[in-house]
Amino acid sequence: MTQKIALYPGSFDPVHYGHIDIAQRAAAIFDHLIVAVYENPKKTLLFSTQERVALLTAALAHLPNVTVCAYRGLTVKFARSQGAQVLVRGLRVISDFELEYQMALTNQQLGPDIDTICLMTRNEHAFLSASLVKEVFAAGGDVSQMAPPVVVEALLQKLGPRNANGVEVSSIML
Repeated sequence: MTQKIALYPGSFDPVHYGHIDIAQRAAAIFDHLIVAVYENPKKTLLFSTQERVALLTAALAHLPNVTVCAYRGLTVKFARSQGAQVLVRGLRVISDFELEYQMALTNQQLGPDIDTICLMTRNEHAFLSASLVKEVFAAGGDVSQMAPPVVVEALLQKLGPRNANGVEVSSIML
C-alpha cells in the first residue's frame, strides 16, 4: 500500500496556534506530513530559516508522523522530490480563499500530479496570522494565547521584553 504523504508549506514567521491546528489535523489525515519552511518568501522575516525550522520542530514534536524541513524554489518541485501527493493549505477568512485558489490553480498547472487541499481553521484561530503575533508582541501585548511558549520565548530573545507601549523594559528610565 502506498503511503499518503502531504506537504504543508509556509513561511511560519513565527508558528502560531492556527498553524499548529492545521498541522495536527493534516497529520491525522495523512500517513506522513512534511511541514516545509519556505526559505525566501517575498516578505520581511523576523526569524531566520533555521530558527523557524527549530520553532516548528519544537511546536510539533508531539506529532510522530510529522517532519519539518526548509526548502527553496517551486513548492510543487519540492513536494515531488519528497514523494508528497498533496499540498495542505489553511484558510482563515474568505479573503484567503482567492489567494489560495489562485495558488492551487498555478500549482495544478505546474504539477498536475499534486493536489491541493484546504483545511478551514477553527473559529478560535481565525483571527491569527504570524504578522499579528509579531505586531501584538512588539506593542507590548500578551501573545501566550496565540503562540506556543517556545515562540513567546523566541520573541523575547529576539525583541526583548516590552511594556504596554511597546518600549523595551530595559530601556525605561526609572
